[in-house]
Amino acid sequence: MGSGFQSSSRANNVSKRSSISSKSTLSSGSSKSVSNSDSPYAGYHYLRLAHSLHMSGKKNDVKAMDYALKAVDFFEKRSNAKAMPELVMGLHLLAAAKCRLGHYEEVIQILKKSLAMYTPEMGSEHTFGAFAGHMQLGDTYSMLGQYEDALQSYHAGLKIQKQFLGDMDCRVAHSCLYIAESHLQAMQFKEAEELCEQALKIHIEQCGIDSEEVISDRKLMVLALTGKGNHEKALENLFLARETLLVNRKDVEVANVDASIGDTYLALGLYDEAGAAYQKALPFFEWVHGKDSIIVAALSLSLAEVCLKKGTIRESKSYCENALRIYARVKVGQFPDEIASGLTEVAGLFESMGEYEHSLRLFQQALEILEKIPGQQSEVAAIEAQIGVLFHVIGKYEEAYMALKSAVCKFRCGIHRKTWFLGMLLNLMGLACLGLDALWDATEIFEEAKSILDEVCGPHHADSLAISSNLAGAYDALGRTDDAISLLEQILDVNEGRLGTLHPDVEGDRQRLKELLNESGRSRTKKTNSLRDLLLSSRAQSSRFQFKGIA
Repeated sequence: MGSGFQSSSRANNVSKRSSISSKSTLSSGSSKSVSNSDSPYAGYHYLRLAHSLHMSGKKNDVKAMDYALKAVDFFEKRSNAKAMPELVMGLHLLAAAKCRLGHYEEVIQILKKSLAMYTPEMGSEHTFGAFAGHMQLGDTYSMLGQYEDALQSYHAGLKIQKQFLGDMDCRVAHSCLYIAESHLQAMQFKEAEELCEQALKIHIEQCGIDSEEVISDRKLMVLALTGKGNHEKALENLFLARETLLVNRKDVEVANVDASIGDTYLALGLYDEAGAAYQKALPFFEWVHGKDSIIVAALSLSLAEVCLKKGTIRESKSYCENALRIYARVKVGQFPDEIASGLTEVAGLFESMGEYEHSLRLFQQALEILEKIPGQQSEVAAIEAQIGVLFHVIGKYEEAYMALKSAVCKFRCGIHRKTWFLGMLLNLMGLACLGLDALWDATEIFEEAKSILDEVCGPHHADSLAISSNLAGAYDALGRTDDAISLLEQILDVNEGRLGTLHPDVEGDRQRLKELLNESGRSRTKKTNSLRDLLLSSRAQSSRFQFKGIA
């Protein structure tokens, strides 16, 4: 976060977002370069050096850290009410340098130490320090994939900022948008929409309804509304933004909005309208960015998806291949995030076409890129999950198990500790164990998946019941007939009320229960056949679980 409670764009990396302002305290003291540690101005000199080195680039991070540490030591020894802002700034500089060096756990402790010094009764410099500290701490948690802790810290900073600046300051609006982006990453669309509405209200009052700030607010609002599934309201905001841009003759930005309009039409199932919107944007993108740009590749993939939805597979493949040609020409180091995202999207399209081997190769390429970028834990886990799904579909159960296990581990450490995503991943992991004849492991995994789905979705939800059915099959295979019967009775009661007594799924549940009740000493062969049936049916289940876009 910059000075004066100003939030910067999330498009920059975290180390840049956490840059430290040099105004106010750094101008205090002597203007001479003081290197004597006994001088009363030495601490300010260390701060200036640390700040200058930090802003000069990553190559000087170690030196910046050393001078920040000297400044912290200096002000801690001479701490008093007047020196406290300088001590906080030194801690922030130390945290920023350590963050760029990847020492995230140390960063968290340093920032917590700085925040512990703050009380609401302190002056404006202390208030700014507390705000900056909370935002910097949120950025660090975000890099570790700990989004709940990050959001808590961001909101604490926003509260302090509002208390100091009031609710209608433009800097508050910028912070609202910044935090809204984090809520979008955590797939918390309602909270993101509320923050966008706050920012929109402030910018309409302070900047005018046709201002660039309002247009930016509407664009971010569209992402929140789309996440909620409110595509009609999203489309309304897009057309309002487009109208304003046309008045201001900003053709390139109009093309960006046209692409977003295409995305919204696509989500509404209006494929002809989506294709028309994308085609409007394409010539502007090629003119401004070049035919071999990442942006043109992304638009090609959008057109590929439209063609796939319309059933024109050959045309869809042509657009996919065009995007892949562009990605092959671009150096990965220049746009790693965009290339990884594009490869993931192409992989998803080839998966939908049934070309699983090709899809797997592309997912693995995307994974290799993302694993080299810090702060991508959720994205890596999402791709590992999809790789696990594909391995399961083609019958490579050991590879499926390993990929799913890695994804589950990452989700447990992030925002998906108890979510539908984690429950369904565990279900597939259990099915992979069945394919490896690891019955005890499969049973334990199904039990965990069932407990999560029962809590998140309720025991009567269709996905909860599907996992219960898998668990019943595992119990049966282990000879735990009573447990299997108990589960099947519960499933049958719920499905009769939910689907009707004549539904094919209900009839299947009834037949399974009948066989269990009639068999008192079923042979091992028969149980193996039952298990094989469960495993074969799981291939159809796995194709329903799409993990693209998990954050």
